[in-house]
Amino acid sequence: MFKKGWVYIAIGVLTLGAIFLMEYNKPKKINWFPSYVSHHKIPYGTLVLNDLMEKHFPDAIQQIHKPPFEFLTRTDSIKGTYFFVNESVSFEEAELNSLLEWVEQGNMLFVASRSFEKKLLDTLHLEQGSVYNNGLEPLFYYELVNPKFKNKPATFGKDYYTPGFDQIDTLRTTVLGQVYAQADSTDTITKHINTIKQPFGKGTIVLTSFPKAFTNYFILKDNNQAYTAGLLSYLDSKGQIYMDNFHKSGKSFYTSPMYLFLNTKEFKWAYYLVLIGALIYIIFEGKRKQRAIPIVPPLKNQTLAFTRTIADMYFEKGELHLITKHKIDYFLEYLRTKLHVSTQNLEDETFLRNLAMRSNTDLEDVKALIGMISKLRTKQYVTEIELKNLNQKIEAFKANVDGK
Repeated sequence: MFKKGWVYIAIGVLTLGAIFLMEYNKPKKINWFPSYVSHHKIPYGTLVLNDLMEKHFPDAIQQIHKPPFEFLTRTDSIKGTYFFVNESVSFEEAELNSLLEWVEQGNMLFVASRSFEKKLLDTLHLEQGSVYNNGLEPLFYYELVNPKFKNKPATFGKDYYTPGFDQIDTLRTTVLGQVYAQADSTDTITKHINTIKQPFGKGTIVLTSFPKAFTNYFILKDNNQAYTAGLLSYLDSKGQIYMDNFHKSGKSFYTSPMYLFLNTKEFKWAYYLVLIGALIYIIFEGKRKQRAIPIVPPLKNQTLAFTRTIADMYFEKGELHLITKHKIDYFLEYLRTKLHVSTQNLEDETFLRNLAMRSNTDLEDVKALIGMISKLRTKQYVTEIELKNLNQKIEAFKANVDGK
């Protein structure tokens, strides 16, 4: 019997080890979250973009981690291009006003986002819409309009629709890029505007509704880097390029101390094994060493028993007048503490009426009770019947006070 138990234990340990080995060697799931953070290596991070920018503009790139409003108002001599890229870039009103004032002074605003602030669109006389793919596969083609870019259109097949500009100010707006889907044999290809440039004051604003063109996945896929390079060629390379790190969907840094363990496969499984081992230790060792908890009965209230003992002593000795005296004294104390009345003059008519109103008792019953008390206080001998009558009247009086 003992050997058979060891066989079961060995089978369980081997099975558990096989499960851990399979989980450890399982391919890591790809994180497709659109973070757009500059140091993220996930598909929709922008590590490759920032490395390329640092390489081609080594002295012009500056990473900004402040809100644009704070950066522009608290920093002097800011000239160049402010570059934003995120799934959605939404400026507050004061923030947008400070950016537009800054552009009017001769600077450039470059924003890559799937959606834009309505006030910004109204200022530039633009309207956004969506471009859908009617085919079986979500595949879109992106191309630059300038004939100098003779490269093939870049393809992207992760979205079932893509934003575009339905309406533009044709007198002031320059179209830089277009997007279209592969048409069926019966349909014609319709191209939609997705990247524009427009002068604003002495400066320039460039908007593109395809921010994924600047992500790691898009740049490293096939020959798409030529499309991204074409978009970046519209940046003003003569001045500083301020890379925004504030308007991002993902976190720029992690504050949790557990991030190192849970983000590294080896540390994560080591952490899980420690938790499982601690749980097993608690289950088995806790059963062996746990002692029975003794039952401690609560202390009994001996007040009632003491009172009954004293009462029996008085009753056995025949000292009914003492019992009556104590009964009357306790009752008068009850009137003073419960009903807040003075018991100095029990025969006073005002006292009797006041006591009747406060105790919810008829005036005649109150007079009868007080009269009995006054009579028994002067007697030297009290019979058992008189004591019982007094007790009944007092209990009836207290019942009226409690509303019973």
